[in-house]
Amino acid sequence: MNRRAALLGLPAFALLGTTRAALARPLDDVLRASELRVGVNPTLPPRAQFNDRNEIVGFEPDIAASIAQRLGVRLSLVSVGSPDRIPFVASGRIDFVMGAMSRTAERAKVIDFTVPIHSENYGIVTREDTGIATLDDLNKDSVTLAQVRGTTAIPFIARRLPNAKVLLLDNYPDRNRAMAQRRADASFDGIDAVAFNLRPFGQVQWKIIPVAEFGITYSCLGIAKGNHSLRQWLNVALYEMHTSGEVERTWEKWFLSPMATKVPITPFF
Repeated sequence: MNRRAALLGLPAFALLGTTRAALARPLDDVLRASELRVGVNPTLPPRAQFNDRNEIVGFEPDIAASIAQRLGVRLSLVSVGSPDRIPFVASGRIDFVMGAMSRTAERAKVIDFTVPIHSENYGIVTREDTGIATLDDLNKDSVTLAQVRGTTAIPFIARRLPNAKVLLLDNYPDRNRAMAQRRADASFDGIDAVAFNLRPFGQVQWKIIPVAEFGITYSCLGIAKGNHSLRQWLNVALYEMHTSGEVERTWEKWFLSPMATKVPITPFF
């Protein structure tokens, strides 16, 4: 497997031919088309989810709608999953991608990032009956971790928890179901929305353990490599949305609590 694709949790073919800036629509092209195409992952509630009318709603659609309104264009939401979100934006099928797009140095080789939208705090999700309490408790061949393909935690697990078995799944509902059904013992991933997401499994006694070792990461808008005009405009828009309090208000609307780690607001990018 291609090393870069492996680190990103993608199939080797996924990155072929996806770094040509010519495929991306610069700001002027988006304005001429009067349409902004945004990728969101509807399996990541409350970031995004389908409602009972089969519409994608949530924190990210609300932020995307505000951005499109500021730009003066209509919004077209495109459903993407964790494995295909980077190829979608890198190949120009969408103008930018959300879907809890954590900023990493490896991903930045393939796509560009805006300033952060929100922080991401990581830790362990497990059941009370597993006895798991620390990161080292996961590093055993008797432990199975349920993880989503293409997510930030995968390289960390390979490096820090090499002895654990890893069950790779396509989305977070499947991840949560695997733990509830005892096909997996735990998961190491973002914990900001985990209490919201585990509500369908109320019969299970869950334990959420923050892990400081991973550090704080930041989720940004992912832009096609070299699309400077769109990226710079988005940075200005996001600065206005942060300073007005709009991002925090939208976060609290959907996550039902303040952002655990505030995003530092800076006019420089």
